[in-house]
Formats: sequence, structure tokens, C-alpha cells
Amino acid sequence: MAVSPRLIRGRIKSVTNTKKITKAMELVAASKMRRAIAGTVASRRYAGAGWEMITALAKRVDPSLHPLLVERPAQNVLVILLTSHRGLAGGFNANIIKKVTEFVRDPALLPGATAATTIRFVAVGRKGEDALRRMQKNVIASFATMGDTPSIADATPIASIARQEFIAGTVDRVFLAYTDFVSALTQKPRIRQLLPISAKDIEAMLGDDGSTREKEREPAVDDETLFEPSQAQILEAILPRMTDIQVYQAMLESAASEHSARMMAMRNATDAAGDMIDDLSFSFNQARQAAITREISEIAAGKATLDNA
Repeated sequence: MAVSPRLIRGRIKSVTNTKKITKAMELVAASKMRRAIAGTVASRRYAGAGWEMITALAKRVDPSLHPLLVERPAQNVLVILLTSHRGLAGGFNANIIKKVTEFVRDPALLPGATAATTIRFVAVGRKGEDALRRMQKNVIASFATMGDTPSIADATPIASIARQEFIAGTVDRVFLAYTDFVSALTQKPRIRQLLPISAKDIEAMLGDDGSTREKEREPAVDDETLFEPSQAQILEAILPRMTDIQVYQAMLESAASEHSARMMAMRNATDAAGDMIDDLSFSFNQARQAAITREISEIAAGKATLDNA
């Protein structure tokens, strides 16, 4: 069935307007991505050095000196899920949600888990919360958004909930589920243990990906190191701060990944709109040529009819 050139022209106009919107969204996402990447990269060395110091301390102090060091059987687990508040970010949200779904369904992926292990969630970002609600998961707290450029003030209440739940014994493990920024084209969903603070787990985290955690030489904390005023007081000052920093770094990584994924999604949409406009323009030219040919044929047929009359 022939399509009217007028309809095709309207479709071209509609797709052109859509292309302008996606191009503008791509530019906005690119601008936000540059700021997010700058903050992410700037904080990595500090976060990595802090956790290396904690690794050295955790090897040399008694775990009973601080409740955040105490390891218990994983009867109750808390997962902090970081997603975005908005869509149009490609597979950014779907990938981390899929990773968490596999994590909670496969006991082998959860250290020390048993069939009786219960899993609860803290959702950061509306997309993650909506997915958890649909799966009928137990969400004990939710944060609507972490903003385009997260701050340590945004991370503190999230880390505080994790510490309170862990110290109270309500949960025995706390995990961070977020998207690690590798490059503008590559973002990796990751799940890492936040609590209890374990030297083994931190070393695995630091050596997991050199692109995100640049490993330095181990700080000089040996068996003859003197702690002033005491080991317990030093741990009390450092460990809560380090959990805040770890959550903050995960939020920065997730924000940079979100803006990168959205920029690429909008770029792909813009390219697809351009290809569609080309195809529609070709169809429009064909339809217009067919209409002209039909009119010429009708004129010729009319003239022939008059000549024969």
C-alpha cells in the first residue's frame, strides 16, 4: 500500500525533533560525565590508601577491639544497591540489578551463606527500589537519588544504617552493589563486602581491578608499631570514617558510570534517528516520484482519450 508523502514528511519532522532532543541529552550527559569522572578519579587514591591502611591494621589488631571487625556466620545479610533515579541510561540499571539477582539466588556467590540466610536491602535510586519491590524483596530503607555529583554528606546516612544494623547484630554481612567505572565505554557491575572489615576481603577488593584501585605498597605498620592513645581508640576513629569513604567512592563510581551509559545511549539513539531520517527521506522521494509519474500517466491518458474522441 502506497504511503502518502505528507505522512512521510510528518514522520521525518517528528524523528528530526527527537534527534535534536537526544543530541541535547547526549551533550548534557557528557558534561555531567566529565565532572563525575574528575571526582571519581580524584578520590580513588585516597580511598585506596585508606583501605590499605585498614588492611595493615586489621592484620595486627584483635578483632574484638571493635565491633566492625567481628566476623559472624552469615545468617542475615544486607545489600546496599546503587542505581539511578532516572532511566534512558542503556543497560546501566539492568546490569547491576541482574548481578544482584544472581547474587541472592546463588548461595555459592555469598560467602558463608546457608539456606536459612535472609537478605535485606537498602535501595539508593528509584530504579533499584522499583525492581526490588517488583521482586518482593525486603527493603528496609530507600534513598530517592544520590544526585549528579554525590557528596560525602550523601554517603554518611547510608553507611550509618549499615553500621547500626551490623553493630546491633541485625545483619552479619553488608555488601555494596554498584557499577564500577572503567571507561566511557565500559562499566562493570560489582558486589563487594563492606562489613565486617576483613583484611582478606579488603585485599581481594584492592587487587580486583587495577583500573579502579591503584594498589600502593603496604603502609609500614609492623609488630612493633606503637598505637597512641590506644588501638581501640584509633580503630573507633578510623573504621567508621572508612566505611563512609567506601560508600562514597561507590556512589562516585556509580554516578560516573550512569552518566557515561546515558551519554552512549543517547549517542546511539541520535545515530539511529539519523539513519531513520535517511530511510524516510528515501521513501519520501520514492513516494513523490511515484505520485509525479502517476500524474503524468493520468495526463497522458486523458490527452489520448480526447484525441480519440
